[in-house]
Amino acid sequence: MERRGSPYGVAAAAAVVVVAMAAAAGGEAARLSPEHYRSTCPGVESVVRSVVARKVKETFVTVPATLRLFFHDCFVEGCDASVMIASRGNDAEKDSPDNLSLAGDGFDTVVRAKAAVEKKCPGVVSCADILAIAARDVVAMSSGPRWTVELGRLDGLVSKSGGVAGKLPGPDMRVKDLAAIFAKNNLTVLDMVALSGAHTVGFAHCTRFAGRLYGRVGGGVDPSYDPAYARQLMAACPRDVAPTIAVNMDPITPAAFDNAYYANLAGGLGLFTSDQELYADAASRPAVTGFAKNQTLFFEAFKEAMVKLGRVGVKSGKHGEIRRDCTAFN
Repeated sequence: MERRGSPYGVAAAAAVVVVAMAAAAGGEAARLSPEHYRSTCPGVESVVRSVVARKVKETFVTVPATLRLFFHDCFVEGCDASVMIASRGNDAEKDSPDNLSLAGDGFDTVVRAKAAVEKKCPGVVSCADILAIAARDVVAMSSGPRWTVELGRLDGLVSKSGGVAGKLPGPDMRVKDLAAIFAKNNLTVLDMVALSGAHTVGFAHCTRFAGRLYGRVGGGVDPSYDPAYARQLMAACPRDVAPTIAVNMDPITPAAFDNAYYANLAGGLGLFTSDQELYADAASRPAVTGFAKNQTLFFEAFKEAMVKLGRVGVKSGKHGEIRRDCTAFN
């Protein structure tokens, strides 16, 4: 889907400029600032936080769902809420095979927060900014770090299912391929390892890693799995398991945003190949071991990486708008 029309510009132009970068997808300078809505919608972050808190109280799935939604949004068209668009023809980003596993609770969180913000400041705050704020808040609400979110993104005008393939990290990727995808978004190997730590509160459908249990040439379980963990996974995910069945990505502390994920990798408890490879590969292993030993180090690296991720493909001027409804172009 694609929307072409008049740009949104009045409120955005009034913002205080603190950070400037080239917008990868927009092709022009995009400017972000934590104070972007200071005069046009003061207290917007409190409004979003209140909605997110209620949603998290309803279901913890809100935490990984919202965080993953932010990642998937930024890696495709940039951080522009293009993943939120609903299409009658099932041809928007969210309809891509790589996005079908995105949990509805992430979308619902943004939709609810947008409705609350619209009551306070109609037509001012972008869905892209709301998603960025919500992603920060779910981490903080699950014992993770809190950081200052840069604001001033516009919502994108393009959302196409066909534009997703090859842009998202896959569960079977090796570090070299993962690093290449992150590098395209101006993210380093250290950023990649830090952002992968989000799997400490994630969950995954059995079909995403069944190949490590049952699909190896010659038979047998992937030997990089801890044997006891492999048996646990096989019990939860038998052959021909329903595609809706999922397991926690962190079997030790699944409801806490902490550094246990990295210690898990050292013990053969990486759910995906892409997880376990972070420990196996010499390029990423030092960061894994460092984060496993020092949670503060992980938190600081994660905060920095999230800010950098939030700058990817930011839209401005004629390349974006402030959507009235996050699921539809204006």
